[in-house]
Amino acid sequence: MDDATLIEQVQAGKEHANRFLVEKYKNLVWHMVLRMVDQSEDAEDLCQEIFLRVFRDIGKFRGESKLSTWIGSIAYNMSITYLRKKGRNIMISVDDYHPVASGKTSVETADEALDKSSMKQIVHRVINSLPVQYRTVITLFYLEELSYKEIEEITGMPDGTIKSYLNRGRQAIREGVLQLVPDMRPEVLIAK
Repeated sequence: MDDATLIEQVQAGKEHANRFLVEKYKNLVWHMVLRMVDQSEDAEDLCQEIFLRVFRDIGKFRGESKLSTWIGSIAYNMSITYLRKKGRNIMISVDDYHPVASGKTSVETADEALDKSSMKQIVHRVINSLPVQYRTVITLFYLEELSYKEIEEITGMPDGTIKSYLNRGRQAIREGVLQLVPDMRPEVLIAK
């Protein structure tokens, strides 16, 4: 079902259209919210609130962007509002961020290659330690495979800021992983 038909059916109160919309965009919303909020229970509640807002405001969608971008924008803004209400620091100076080692180091050496599952856990742990704006941009770019323009529309961040956060985020991930697995060959983590 294309977005125009979906919007029309949601506005008409068709229950199957509501379920289809949630199913189609739940991963986008979940990835964004969980990376920003970083607490599963709160993220679940917030995702429900986001979809309620989407259904309530679907008539305001003007079609100037993709539906996914509009929904992503709602998810981003509601997550920022949630973080502010909780008193969490949202923005930090990019110059003030330095990855902090967890105090735990891996006993594996370069000769004992990490399996994909272990490496994925380490990378996710490092990503979760990043500032919220880095986590958000990295999630939208890599997990949701959105373009710079789409990320700009969702977050309101300028193109240059997005590129800077992606670059600094990748560097921070590389440094964080190397802190947790010091014997890993650095060239394994070079991201293009």
